Amino acid sequence: MAESRAQFVTRLGVIATTVGSAVGLGNIWRFPYEAGVHGGGAFLLFYIVFIFLIGVPVICAEFIMGRGARSNIFGAFRKLHSTRQWAWIGYMGILSSILILSFYSVVAGWTVEYFVQSVTGAIDTIAEGERHSSFDTFSTGLKPVMWTLIFLLANAVILLRGVQSGIEKVSNILMPVLFLILIVFCINSLLMPGVGEGMRFLFNPDFSKVDSSVLIGALGQAFFSLSLGLGTMMTYASYFSDRTPLVKSASIIAVLDTVVAVLAGIIIFPAVFTYGSEPAAGPKLVFEVLPAIFHQMPGGVFWSALFFFLLMVASLTSTISMSEICIAFFTEQFGIGRRKATLLNAGIAMVLGTLCALSFGPLSNVLIFGQSFFGLFDYVTSNIFLPLGGMLISIFVGWFLDRRVFREQLRGTGSIKGWIYKVIVICLRYVAPTGIALVFLSGLDII
Repeated sequence: MAESRAQFVTRLGVIATTVGSAVGLGNIWRFPYEAGVHGGGAFLLFYIVFIFLIGVPVICAEFIMGRGARSNIFGAFRKLHSTRQWAWIGYMGILSSILILSFYSVVAGWTVEYFVQSVTGAIDTIAEGERHSSFDTFSTGLKPVMWTLIFLLANAVILLRGVQSGIEKVSNILMPVLFLILIVFCINSLLMPGVGEGMRFLFNPDFSKVDSSVLIGALGQAFFSLSLGLGTMMTYASYFSDRTPLVKSASIIAVLDTVVAVLAGIIIFPAVFTYGSEPAAGPKLVFEVLPAIFHQMPGGVFWSALFFFLLMVASLTSTISMSEICIAFFTEQFGIGRRKATLLNAGIAMVLGTLCALSFGPLSNVLIFGQSFFGLFDYVTSNIFLPLGGMLISIFVGWFLDRRVFREQLRGTGSIKGWIYKVIVICLRYVAPTGIALVFLSGLDII
């Protein structure tokens, strides 16, 4: 339909929407605890290497397919190759997007609750030793369902306005706000007594701690952070103009996505060392350790509210892109209007999101293959669908896509140096599939 094939109006819109898709809880929540668990500096170094060695080429692959086909992820495979079996990768991406949207919105709902608690001052009244029990009490109740549904509703309201007036306009506002908040936090963290110790932990590599788990962890984080294999970049690229430089845009996305992750580390680790917390606290770092730190900081209520608002913004820009995958598919493959497609996507996510939100409480005993709904959706998408999708997209573009389409889309309306073209081809044919295969096998506990 015409609206679904609308184009982003400005270059800023292209960067804001695609960076907004990549930047999310993976950068601000997941990166700090992964870096903390894997020793800091060495993890960061390998993470950056993998971002540019694998991340940029795979982003380029999704961009090439998206703009080359001007279609949703399923339609792109159908248009770009006569063998219809490739289109099943599109189905996998669509299923992944709805499953991730469902459990991701639950975590986003947690950030909304913590933001509300921060604004009201309730979070500051919880003693440090009670943080764990407080989170458990909240997450096992019914309130997470309410916040999940409200978050998904806000998501749908933006998407109902379409590509230009909704996605692009909101991204143009939210992404500068996100970076501004990050900078304010960094300035505050750099004034803390523990800044020296925190910076050494994050930026001083200790290669004696490097083992296979650090390498696999860094590779997995790079892959997860950029949302590769899902089809978000492919869907957004279908709205690019012919003038959008794909390699340059992919590089900017990788740089800004990495900057956000590093800034999150700068925010968190000086505070962790200043207040004697454990950098290897794991996933609970944000929801248990940080509130305890904020409790001890001057103006802790303000910083707490600002931090969880930051997480809300990051969550919203990411979930908008996940939703657009399905909306584009519904409108183009079934011929239904954008409004109905948006409401259908929101309705499915609300049902599945409710099941995920209840997985920590009333439905905690309902297990599928030994996993709760939340755990199953997370495991299947993160460990199977995303790496498998990214690997197959790399192989498809590297080996099976028409070379003419490859060159034309990579070049666009300008030119591209021959060595850049060759490097991207080599990475897509050999480096990315091999690296992603390691993540895939590691996720299945095979290696």
